[in-house]
Amino acid sequence: MPVIIDGHNLLHSIQQTGEDSEPISGIQLCRILSGYLKLIDENGEIVFDGTGPRDKSGFDNISNLEVFFAGLGSDADTVIEDKIKVSTAPRRLTVVSSDRRLRDTARARKATAVKSEIFWNNLRKQLSRKKTFKEPTAKRRGLTESETKQWLEFFGLEQ
Repeated sequence: MPVIIDGHNLLHSIQQTGEDSEPISGIQLCRILSGYLKLIDENGEIVFDGTGPRDKSGFDNISNLEVFFAGLGSDADTVIEDKIKVSTAPRRLTVVSSDRRLRDTARARKATAVKSEIFWNNLRKQLSRKKTFKEPTAKRRGLTESETKQWLEFFGLEQ
């Protein structure tokens, strides 16, 4: 389910929770969101008001998340609203914003609307869960005699 996020709205909600001692930047938020989206195997878009920083290179190489700035002639709410309206699969969208106007637009198109605070709490819970990976049995068992011989030959350390 693709996610569209109201960037400054989410940043404001994070600051309101008071959980983080220092405010996070837009770039830090995008990196956190990228990790979360990878974890849930999803893609997303985040839209910020304004033109953003002069140097946008910090937003490069952020996977699973496209970063947009509304520019001078618009605002993030309008850009997100337009994205919802032109979506060819609105029922698959999740819109993250505490702005009533955006949530109403999302619900009108049968998209899922989530308040920023709720989304952030769910994201933090998901990221804080311990990831358990089963070790391969070969790790404890070790190499077989033929595998050992093959590696020794490969490195020129024949016995």
